[in-house]
Amino acid sequence: PTGSLLYPYGPHQGDETNPKHDDGTSGAIALSVPFNFYGKTHQTVFVNNNGVISFNEPVRQYTPDPFPLVDGRPFVAPYWADVDNVLGGDIFYRQTTDSALLEDISQDITQYFPKSPFTATWALVATWDHVAYYGSTSEKGNTFQAVLTTDSKIFYIILSYWDIQWTTGAASDGDAETGLGGTPAHVGFNSGDDTNFYNIPGSQTDAIINITTTSNVKVPGRWVFRVDDFQVTGV
Repeated sequence: PTGSLLYPYGPHQGDETNPKHDDGTSGAIALSVPFNFYGKTHQTVFVNNNGVISFNEPVRQYTPDPFPLVDGRPFVAPYWADVDNVLGGDIFYRQTTDSALLEDISQDITQYFPKSPFTATWALVATWDHVAYYGSTSEKGNTFQAVLTTDSKIFYIILSYWDIQWTTGAASDGDAETGLGGTPAHVGFNSGDDTNFYNIPGSQTDAIINITTTSNVKVPGRWVFRVDDFQVTGV
């Protein structure tokens, strides 16, 4: 959408599209540039329908848990909740070295972190486009995006929330009509150890629906984190 926080996405951008499966995932995505997440380097990610980008193995769990997770799975949760793309919406992803896009990403990150000049050389862009929730009897959909990016030394994740209309699927005790209540969505990072993790304020409360208005970089609806050397910035 014009004026959107989101970087360009969709099949016309060369995106892959996840299969239509409740609790489904992408296939294993072999990264052309290994990604350093909390000091560990990963070569494979999965873009999971339920609002999670995981390293090494998929995540099908639909009711979120707060971080740190006891089982030590490392992943990013752009918006971890019970998505059902059979009922509506699409999940897209691509790896890219497109110079125009990388320039936009570099400008944004340099604006947010002026002390660390940054020129992106690679990005993975994953977008959840108007995705429905499990058990939905409404037309509600959530649109959000996660970008993993690096200049080969510093690693960042950009989370952008364009339109969030629901927080909870019906199997997580949410209301089928409103998509609210129950155990709401969780947003943040789990490193796999019990010291490096971050839960974005409002996670697993009704307030997470307002994530389109919150930020740690003074841009409503956008949260940006440096993840190679974990720092919680501006919170």
